[in-house]
Amino acid sequence: MWHFIEECILSGIMSVNGKKVLHMDRNPYYGGESSSITPLEELYKRFGLPDSPPESMGRGRDWNVDLIPKFLMANGQLVKMLLYTEVTRYLDFKVVEGSFVYKGGKIYKVPSTESEALASNLMGMFEKRRFRKFLVFVANFDENDPKTFEGVDPKATTMRDVYKKFDLGQDVIDFTGHALALYRTDDYLDQPCLETINRIKLYSESLARYGKSPYLYPLYGLGELPQGFARLSAIYGGTYMLNKPVDEIVVENGHVVGVKSEGEVARCKQLICDPSYVQDRVRKAGQVIRVICILSHPIKNTNDANSCQIIIPQNQVNRNSDIYVCMISYAHNVAAQGKYIAIASTTVETSDPETEIQPALELLEPIDQKFVAISDLYEPSDDGSESQVFCSRAYDATTHFETTCNDIKDIYKRMTGTDFDFENMKRKQND
Repeated sequence: MWHFIEECILSGIMSVNGKKVLHMDRNPYYGGESSSITPLEELYKRFGLPDSPPESMGRGRDWNVDLIPKFLMANGQLVKMLLYTEVTRYLDFKVVEGSFVYKGGKIYKVPSTESEALASNLMGMFEKRRFRKFLVFVANFDENDPKTFEGVDPKATTMRDVYKKFDLGQDVIDFTGHALALYRTDDYLDQPCLETINRIKLYSESLARYGKSPYLYPLYGLGELPQGFARLSAIYGGTYMLNKPVDEIVVENGHVVGVKSEGEVARCKQLICDPSYVQDRVRKAGQVIRVICILSHPIKNTNDANSCQIIIPQNQVNRNSDIYVCMISYAHNVAAQGKYIAIASTTVETSDPETEIQPALELLEPIDQKFVAISDLYEPSDDGSESQVFCSRAYDATTHFETTCNDIKDIYKRMTGTDFDFENMKRKQND
C-alpha cells in the first residue's frame, strides 16, 4: 500500500530480493503524490480552477505536470538504484541545462567549469583563488587517508571552521552550502564537516559526468519513475493493484497481519505505506508551499535555458530555509511547444506562505497561470520494528532525490535488519 516513488522503488528492490510483493494504490495511476498530471485540463480540475485552459496553452494531452518537482543527481543514489535495478531501460534522461543561485536580487550561474568559475561575478578575484584551493582540498579529501586531511578532523572539525581555514566570505559560504552541498538551512555549519565535504564531492562528480549541470530529468516527467519500478517488480513476480481502496490495516497483538480492501483481506508480514494511510502513526513536521507556474518564455538571465534550477539561499531573503525553483519545458515532453513549467517551493515559516515564496515568483514574471499547493509534511512517529508497519516521510522542499534515497535506505534497514548494499543487490541479480 504504497504511494510515493519511494514505495515503488522499495517494492522493486524487495521483489529483486526475492520477497513476495503486493502493491496496492487507492489511486488510478502509479506514484500517488509523485505522479505527473495529464492532460492539462486535469490539473485545472485538481486545483479547483473554474475555467478550462485557454487555447493558447495548446493541446491538453501534450502536458505532463509533476506535482512535486525533483531532479536526479547524475552521480547520486537514485541514479545508482536505477542502474543497479536496470530500470534505466525504461527511461530516457536529459541533462538539466544550468544551476543558478540568487544573490542580492539577481541570479548567477553556479560555475560548472574552472573557466566559468574564473569568469563568474559571484566572487572577486582573490576570493576565487581561495575558493579554488578549497575545491581542490575537497576533491582530494579521502576519509580513509589522513594524508589528505590538511589538519581537518572529518568527525570533529565543523564546516564553519573549514570555511574559516580557507578564508571564504559569507556569499561564497552561502552558495557553497546551499547550491553545491544543497542544505536547506544553515544548521550544517556547526556539524562535523565530513557530510558537507561528501555532498560537495557528489555535486562535483555529478557535474563532471555531463558538464552543464549535475542534474538529470526524465522525458515525459517523473511519473515515469514509479512506472519503471512497477515493471521491475512485475518481472520478479510482484503484483500491482491500482484503484484499490484500503479500508483498514489489520493489526493483531500489535503486529500488522494484513490489509482489508473491499471486504477481502490480503495477508502480509510487513507493510510499507505513505503517511496518508496511517494517520495515527505519524506526526506533523511542518508544511511546504509549492507553486506551479506555466510560462511562455524561458526564465530571464538563464541564457534561455529550457531547463534549470534556481536556489535562493535563506540568508539572501532573511529566511531560515531556502527557496527552490525547478524549471522544465516542452523539450522534456512535459508541456506544449514553446511552453515552460516552473515550480517554486519552500518550507513554510509564517502564516502567509504566498508572501514567503514571492522572491521566486518575481524571477518568473510574466506568469500565464499559477497553481498553489500547501501540503503538510508528516514523518513516522515510530520506527515500525514492533508493528512491522513502515511509513515513509512526506517529500521535503528540496529539488533533488538525495533525501528521499536516505529515507529508502533507512526503511530498507529497518525492514531487513541489514544495510542497503548496491553491490550485494547486483550480485543477487546476476545469480
